[in-house]
Formats: sequence, structure tokens, C-alpha cells
Amino acid sequence: MALSNFLWLLLLAALWGPSFLFIKLAVEDIPPLTLVLGRVGIAAILLNLILRSQGRSLPKFGPIWKHVAFMALIHNAVPFALYNWSEQYIDSALAAIFNGVTPLFTIILAHLFVKDDRLTLGKVVGVMIGFGGLFLLIAPSLFEGVRATSLGLIAAAAAAASYGVAMVYSRLYLRGLPPLVAPTAQLSLAALYMLPLSLWLERPFSLAAPSWMAWGSLFVLAVFGTAVAFIVYYRLIERTSATFVSMVTYMIPVFGVGLGVLVLGEQLGWNAYVGCAFILVGVMIVNGVFDRSLNWLRRPAETPVQP
Repeated sequence: MALSNFLWLLLLAALWGPSFLFIKLAVEDIPPLTLVLGRVGIAAILLNLILRSQGRSLPKFGPIWKHVAFMALIHNAVPFALYNWSEQYIDSALAAIFNGVTPLFTIILAHLFVKDDRLTLGKVVGVMIGFGGLFLLIAPSLFEGVRATSLGLIAAAAAAASYGVAMVYSRLYLRGLPPLVAPTAQLSLAALYMLPLSLWLERPFSLAAPSWMAWGSLFVLAVFGTAVAFIVYYRLIERTSATFVSMVTYMIPVFGVGLGVLVLGEQLGWNAYVGCAFILVGVMIVNGVFDRSLNWLRRPAETPVQP
């Protein structure tokens, strides 16, 4: 189970990993709120079509929609808009650092509100090691004339806090739903939130048509970074703790570095290797891999049967 959860976390990181890059490309031509609308709207349409093709539908109106409405706000509409807006004023390296604060919020909130996700020394050590690895990984970018404004930094920090609340809330109230139902409902409501805001504040219908690069970035964000990613996210929430799921924010930059090597031919320094190693160790500690190994080593040997 531990290995399986780790592989699902890797997949989620691979889906969310390129998001900062595609946001940076798309927001050049598409205003931030409109970009969020396009991202969650396309994803919601896709998931609704899949749900209908399977002969299933969203739940009837009832208490569950109260929780879905809150999740759509704090897991999609608010943080997506804040990150889109902040990346106009801060560099993506800083955005990734602030995104890495999410597990710090999550581990505290989970301890306070989730009975089976209490604070332990192992979790604290794992989160701190992971954050240290994230800092090492991104450190060179932070000392190369990073562009940032105070409001941009505040927006990125608020988005990270919003993600932390969302991970704990979904663990508490949106487990046990049939597959696809939670992400489809959540993204559908997020699109409804963003539609009037986009039309009223940004008037996208009056703007010049976006470039093909922006359209392509939006499509990738919607299909892979949103629709497929939230299917995987809810699968993980069903299987493991909110604290462990939040560690995906440390894995995301690892995939960003990998893309740089594969696509751009970038060379990695020692900090990249050490940072990635720290992140992997931190994730494994939070996942309890070392606890299980120690327990196995401590097991008393079986007493041989006497003839």
C-alpha cells in the first residue's frame, strides 16, 4: 500500500508539475480570472461527459453540495486565481517556494481536525526535510535577480494556505463518494463561480484573440493539470492522509527540473541532486516507509518448532 500511494503521488506531481510553466505562458495573453474559468470550465465539461457516458450523474441537491461548494472555492477558484495573478508579479521559482508551504499548513490543520492524521515527530521531520530539499532545488533561481512584489508574495502565500485548508477539508467531508463524482461536482461549481467574475471584471470578449501558445497551454492545464489531476487527487484522499497528499507540492518542482533537462537540455548542479534526494526522503518519512522498515527489523524471530 505504501509503494502504491507513493506511485499515485508521483503521478499527481507529474500532472501538476508543468502547471506553473503553462500558467506563465497562458497568462501572457489570457487574463488571470478568465484563465481560471477556461481551465476549470474545460475540465468540468470533460468530466461531465465521461460521467454521463458511464450512465452516472452528480448527486441530488443535499448537504453534500455544501461541502462541494466550499471545496470549489478554496481548492480551485481562490488559489487558481491567486497563483495566476501572482505570477504576473513574482517569478515561478518564488511561486514554487510558496507552494511548498502548503504541507506546513496541512500538517497543523490535520492534527487539529482529523483524528487519524495526528502530528508526529516523523511527520514534522519529513515535512521539514522536504521543504529543505525544495529550497536547495530552487536556490540558484532565488539569487539571480528574482522579480517579486509584496502583493505578489502575499497572493502566493494565501494560495498555499487555501490549498492546505482544502486538503484537510476534502479528507473530512468528501471521502466515500463514487469515482469521478467529487472532482466533477467541484470543478463544475468552480466554473460557475468564475463565469460572472471573468465576464464582469475582465470582459474577455472585448480582448484580442490569444495566441496558439496560450490556447495550447490552457488546454494542457485544463485536461491534464485539472481534470485528470483531480481524479488522481481524490483517489489519493480516499487511500491516505491529507499530510501525505500535501507532500505533492514538494514533488512538483522535481518534475519541473526533469522537464528542463529533457526539453531544454539544462545541466543540473549538486544542489538539484541533493534537493531531489531530500524531497524523496521527506515524502517517504511522511508516508511511514521507514517506520514500517524499523518495525520489520524489530519483529522477534519466530520460535522454531521443537521436534
